[in-house]
Amino acid sequence: MIKNTLTGKQKRFLRSMGMTMDPVVMIGKEGVSPTVVQSAAEAIKKRELVKVRVLQNCMDDPESAITMLAERTNSDLVQIIGHNGLLFKRNFDSPKIELPK
Repeated sequence: MIKNTLTGKQKRFLRSMGMTMDPVVMIGKEGVSPTVVQSAAEAIKKRELVKVRVLQNCMDDPESAITMLAERTNSDLVQIIGHNGLLFKRNFDSPKIELPK
């Protein structure tokens, strides 16, 4: 299971940021392949907060696919709504997002 280190206030803040974002990572018919994991990890390192979309042709359940991607990238799962999910991982070298306490 995913260990979530975010408080409710921090999740609410990240969800509000994610509302205006477009999906950066798409999970297609191959599912959560190593290529998808690698591109997601690069996007998370660069942006910290990433919106993920599970396409209709994916054989996996959207919730399980997004959860699996969060586990493989060692990121926090902020939210899953329908076919979309938000992943967050703090970049300690160059933080982009200032979380509320």
